[in-house]
Amino acid sequence: MHAYPTPCASRVAANPAPAAPEVNRPMFSKILIANRGEIACRVIKTARAMGIRTVAVYSDADAGARFVKLADEAWRLGPAPAAESYLKAELILDIARQSGAQAVHPGYGFLSENENFAAACEAAGIAFIGPPASAIAAMGSKSAAKALMEKAGVPLVPGYHGDEQAPAFLQAQADAMGYPVLIKASAGGGGKGMRIVEKSADFEAALASCQREARASFGDDKVLVEKYLTRPRHVEIQVFADSLGGCVYLFERDCSVQRRHQKVLEEAPAPHLPADTRRAMGEAAVAAARAVGYVGAGTVEFIMDVDSGQFYFMEMNTRLQVEHPVTEMITGQDLVAWQLKVASGQALPLAQNQLQIHGHSIEARIYAEDPDKGFLPATGTLVHLVPPPESDSVRVDTGVLQGDSISPFYDPMIAKLIVWGENREAALQQLDAALAAYQVVGVTTNIRFLRRIAANVDFASGNVDTGLIARHHDSLLPVPAAPSAAQLALLALAEVLASQAGGDDAFATLAGWRLNGSHDRSVSFELGDTRHSVTLQHSSNGYRINAAGSTLQAQASLHGHTLRVTLDGKQLAATVVRHARQRVLFADGERVAVDYVDPYAFTEGGVHGETHLKAPMPGRVVALVAEAGARIAKGEPLLILEAMKMEHTINAPADGVVKAFYFAAGEQVGDGDELVDFEAD
Repeated sequence: MHAYPTPCASRVAANPAPAAPEVNRPMFSKILIANRGEIACRVIKTARAMGIRTVAVYSDADAGARFVKLADEAWRLGPAPAAESYLKAELILDIARQSGAQAVHPGYGFLSENENFAAACEAAGIAFIGPPASAIAAMGSKSAAKALMEKAGVPLVPGYHGDEQAPAFLQAQADAMGYPVLIKASAGGGGKGMRIVEKSADFEAALASCQREARASFGDDKVLVEKYLTRPRHVEIQVFADSLGGCVYLFERDCSVQRRHQKVLEEAPAPHLPADTRRAMGEAAVAAARAVGYVGAGTVEFIMDVDSGQFYFMEMNTRLQVEHPVTEMITGQDLVAWQLKVASGQALPLAQNQLQIHGHSIEARIYAEDPDKGFLPATGTLVHLVPPPESDSVRVDTGVLQGDSISPFYDPMIAKLIVWGENREAALQQLDAALAAYQVVGVTTNIRFLRRIAANVDFASGNVDTGLIARHHDSLLPVPAAPSAAQLALLALAEVLASQAGGDDAFATLAGWRLNGSHDRSVSFELGDTRHSVTLQHSSNGYRINAAGSTLQAQASLHGHTLRVTLDGKQLAATVVRHARQRVLFADGERVAVDYVDPYAFTEGGVHGETHLKAPMPGRVVALVAEAGARIAKGEPLLILEAMKMEHTINAPADGVVKAFYFAAGEQVGDGDELVDFEAD
């Protein structure tokens, strides 16, 4: 992992200013981390650098996880579901007492913004490495927070933030302010429990869906309704306050590149943000923090109108953010170290006039998900995982290693890839190179999608807003291209060489046999419904390969996953990973995944036809939208599935009739379970 401090730390040190007053408070000697995955690993790294021992807590699904191995000690919480493990506040506090931990770091998610947990820590005499319970309570309700911000003079988006929740009343409020509007869970975050409504006729269904998702994610279905800005930017300010009256802002992050209100790319500083706007937003964020007596790390999120440049308070996250590394990279500060110092009673490490921006940083979230299938979360084993090499300009924050599994119980993030450059152009170049070097096999990822965003003309020029992905949908999610002749040649060479080395191919026994000095071999791969056949003719001077209508000459050797090739005079190295039927090629910064066609494989008939719609992931049936026997048009909803606390609608693949549902509302389904018997016309 990246070594802190970040590249600009030397610049901060080289420009000393009067330091904030030192307070002689003892630092913790042992802390408990009430979280998992990459944030637990992140906290452990800083704690170890500060000489602080760490206690991890884990569910059964995480018993062999990386953070468990990194911690000084680890205690079992319970079964895999979060409600039976990471959300068991009393058990976590019992472990803190038994282990001798003096403080609890909640990470983000789970109990990090739970006012009752923060209060319980305080009552138990255990420091909560976060804000006081009163501040969490004040900002935990979006509607109450907006009322506070209005009193503090922070600008607000027009909307209804009150307690009346009758659907007819809320719809009347939306009708009065005009469409589009945004329905948002009052206790929400992370894009959950949010819906954009374009017209009045859609309001009732959107509200019901939003409330269901809010109940499932936060146990609270209260919502607010706001006017939706058609071209907004999402800009947030990192604030930090101590218990001695100090409060600073560590500049901004632009999180405008989103899908379904979930952040995809984050960067600091925000592109093309005027200095006076940066200062005004920073001062407004500090005012917001002071208004609730804030202590610790927090993020004040603003929505900004692209055309006018006017910004409005959106919400405050009373925790460390997933995207905090980009702030660390441009300021040279370790924000987790700041959290530990402030929670122990010390003053902020630096005053506002000591903080400065150096360079540009971008964070990409590497997810196990399939962008070509509506970004459905993916589960599976990371059979091959090679991140890009880390340096002062490339940092990888992760909670998984090769061989680990992405389970359906938690967020499917594999890692956060953070890059830094002297300017935004340099950071973009680093980002593309690092994404190209990232190798993952075993689950589908969004890496190729991230590379397309980074290369998008609007993003590259800094012309960002929250509609960027939707606006460029077709270019960001094109129909997958067929493998090139060179790529097919590399895949075929790896297959033949692996079989000659004694692999699982019947041709291995014939590898040394030649008739008239040559040996022909045909290898086939499938990508979707298309089969690609490659013919190789081996002779003393290498291979003559026919693929995709082209003829190439090659010499090659295979060592493990590494294929070294001279292809038509060009020397190159590639990686080819064989996993069950799948063959994955990494070459020239591109990734190609195909299925190997085994000519000797037995094909069993009688498989279900396309009319049996299957679950794309494990989850729970929320509602059956259609009825058995009903005639449905293509694209109309059949049922709603909840997985990883997000709702996914299963739509009719064609015009036809619903014959039967195999599950009722409320029942759990597994990946690949048949959901609907649908007879297409």
